[in-house]
Amino acid sequence: MKNSIRFEMLSWCFLALLLAGCASTPKPDWNTRVGSFTYDQAVAEMGPSDKYAKLSDGSTVAEWFIKRGSSVSFGVGTGFYSRGSSVGVGQTVGTSPAGEYLRLTFGADGKLTRWERVRH
Repeated sequence: MKNSIRFEMLSWCFLALLLAGCASTPKPDWNTRVGSFTYDQAVAEMGPSDKYAKLSDGSTVAEWFIKRGSSVSFGVGTGFYSRGSSVGVGQTVGTSPAGEYLRLTFGADGKLTRWERVRH
């Protein structure tokens, strides 16, 4: 009986730990951060930005990489062989891997004024 209770308690503890480990971090609501969120807070939360520009009006635009996009390629080739010689011709057309970025714009006062997701 004692072993059965001990096993059940261990099972429940394991399940609780498993579920806690699977909990995902909620995505931030950027609309609620406009007017109060700073660049320093963004760096503390997401790490250094991948792109950063200080504009002449004192505002700052920074981008963080979110996820890699898909790429497409297409290839065509032809060839022939005659009397011990061969010729081949090929052509490949493709796009560079696209990526999705989070672009945050901070006013001269350092507060978030705008956010958007962009693809490059």
